[in-house]
Amino acid sequence: MTDATANGVRDGTAAPGRRDIGIKRRYRAERRFKIYGIVAIAIGLFFLVALLWSVVSKGYTAFWQTEIQVPVTFSEEVIGSRQDALDNPTKLMMANYPTLARDGLVQMLGVDAEDRAAVKEVGKLISSGVRVQLRDMVLNDPSIIGTTQDIWLYAGSELDSALKGQYDLTVAEGRRPISDRQLGWIDRLQESGAIEKRFNWGLFTFGASSRAETAGVGVAIVGSLYMMGIVLVLALPIGVAASIYLEEFAPKNRFTDLIEVNINNLAAVPSIVFGLLGLAVFINWFGLPRSAALVGGLVLTLMTLPTIIIATRAALKAVPPSIRSAALGLGASKMQMVFQHVLPLAMPGILTGTIIGLAQALGETAPLLLIGMVAFVADYPSSPMDASTALPVQIFMWANEAERAFVERTSGAIMILLAFLAVMNITAILLRRRFERRW
Repeated sequence: MTDATANGVRDGTAAPGRRDIGIKRRYRAERRFKIYGIVAIAIGLFFLVALLWSVVSKGYTAFWQTEIQVPVTFSEEVIGSRQDALDNPTKLMMANYPTLARDGLVQMLGVDAEDRAAVKEVGKLISSGVRVQLRDMVLNDPSIIGTTQDIWLYAGSELDSALKGQYDLTVAEGRRPISDRQLGWIDRLQESGAIEKRFNWGLFTFGASSRAETAGVGVAIVGSLYMMGIVLVLALPIGVAASIYLEEFAPKNRFTDLIEVNINNLAAVPSIVFGLLGLAVFINWFGLPRSAALVGGLVLTLMTLPTIIIATRAALKAVPPSIRSAALGLGASKMQMVFQHVLPLAMPGILTGTIIGLAQALGETAPLLLIGMVAFVADYPSSPMDASTALPVQIFMWANEAERAFVERTSGAIMILLAFLAVMNITAILLRRRFERRW
């Protein structure tokens, strides 16, 4: 008699009266759980793809800018003579440079200079931001006064948006910002090769501007770098020192337990609360200037500290107790044991937590709004005490603009911010994989 017969099982059939242990039911539950997991991942990926598609489809055109090659005559009647430039440099600053660009394009298109309506329409094809471009050329080289130069100038935002397909040019003329006469001029410029799309370096170098074609995130990037530098200098040593003390040296009592609970609670506090704290302490109490990168860095430091402390303590706990015991057994002091053995082994986790904290701070907007970093800043800050703005705040400001061209600028700036965050998170992953030790 076989074991199967002895147990009352023949031909795979359970013996009468044998208790059902629910194997089939458990298998079905396992399959359902797998399906739920796959569905959850699919939903998450769908919304991620939808988000990225929405941003990229609207923002990739921001990296290209329409430019027109115009023969600009640097007329002495408008700018002044070269001697005037040496005697009165202020006149160079105040000259009507957009008129020079407009007159050059009027002559290029063969438009009657006496037709004021046509001349006005021609002027709308060129960005008013050419004032800065032409002014800087004259300031750098006054010898070009009185000469004619072929210069690539930024096109107006309406023309740029039209060529990028952001306006429906088939509707009636009164329902679009580009007139039929302007469309004819654009066709002539395209046929002559005097108009083309070029990579928009200005998006990375310009500051705030009321015109979309001359607006960029360069000043915002510098402001963000100032703040991230302040956060790194302050939050990393303070957070690591606090973590080492709490984990390795502090006595375990109710007071330290209270501190640990409060640190964990601070990590869950809404970021806008830190903005209120910075407004009350750093600006109203200490009298630091509003909109300064220093204030923004201090506020973000307070917000990042709990994240760094929690990550550092977790990294210290992950070091096996045998390392501590071996070091102490060989005669090392507690200080030597911590700083020469435990801390180097925990450094990958500390660096990872620090980078993640910095990435979180880089994307914050609410606390910076409360300390006045929504100022219109067109010039690069020379120090952390100067007025500045941050990349997420610049995105917030552009999102409130009514002009159609700012939509692509907003999405383009989001892409730049996402690129920074992706680089920081990838760096954290690489550091963890490079230095992590498995016990």
